[in-house]
Amino acid sequence: MTDLSYLDGNMLDGPLRELFAVDLSDATGRCESCGLVGPLAGLRVFAHAPGLVARCPRCTEVMLRLVRSPDRAWLDLRGTTFLQVPMPLDLPRPD
Repeated sequence: MTDLSYLDGNMLDGPLRELFAVDLSDATGRCESCGLVGPLAGLRVFAHAPGLVARCPRCTEVMLRLVRSPDRAWLDLRGTTFLQVPMPLDLPRPD
């Protein structure tokens, strides 16, 4: 992969906050390709496509894709084996 200009994963916070009721800035994921576990904020995010593409900082494989239109969003996590999301303690838990 060539060294294109990228943003760090912190920029995913706003777009993902529109989809989820919790703050994902502290979420942790594992790269399906190399097994690296780290925060979403550590991903390399490329915004040169019609959407956002987030790549693993170690192996550069795609871990997350997010595309928005005016009335819907597509979130692809195929390159992520898990996404661990810290939950606020003050939110009610489902029974």
